[in-house]
Amino acid sequence: MRATHIESHRAHRIGWLRASVLGANDGVVSVSSLVVGVAAGGATADVILLTGMAGLVAGALSMAAGEYISVQSQADTENADLERERKELLEEPQKELEELTNIYVVRGLDHPLALQVATKLMDGDALSAHARDELGITEVLRARPVQAALASAAAFSVGASIPILATILAAKDNVAMITMGVTLLSLTALGSLAAWAGGATIWRGALRVTFWGAIAMGATALVGRLFGANV
Repeated sequence: MRATHIESHRAHRIGWLRASVLGANDGVVSVSSLVVGVAAGGATADVILLTGMAGLVAGALSMAAGEYISVQSQADTENADLERERKELLEEPQKELEELTNIYVVRGLDHPLALQVATKLMDGDALSAHARDELGITEVLRARPVQAALASAAAFSVGASIPILATILAAKDNVAMITMGVTLLSLTALGSLAAWAGGATIWRGALRVTFWGAIAMGATALVGRLFGANV
């Protein structure tokens, strides 16, 4: 019996993976930075916790809204292009056949074979053929605004809960340092996980996420030190 060759690709993860990684990373970094900033400024434990919770709620809603609007704009463009293509297929089918044939010729097929392939595909599902090969729109990579918004909001909330838990469990005098330490470890794990899921180098993914998280927390800690006593 001939062995079945099974390939594993990651393209189907692009939509939710991008939104989830962005949301979780933003949740960890932004809320940690808020907590570290107000802690460095001498705020009380209650104020620090309130700041973290407010950051979680506001950030999750902001991520969801921003992601939805952004991806919906992409979806609107895709739908407009598909509608235009559908109209052209009804009004000028021969021209569309020639257009698809030329695409396959450019990709390396000789004209008779390209015409045969184009004719066969258009007899089946002409719109899908033109969407894929002319517009570059596939079902796997289609814009999904609701999915992206929910993934971003959920991921942000999960990420933001990490520094909040660290704040709750940390001793009052060490809130900033403990939160920073927990955040850096979390960012390292998050960066590694995202790189693994996307098929990239794990250490490189962990390093770049951790680096920018450390920069953000260091900047807010400095702001807290400089202005906290005067607020």
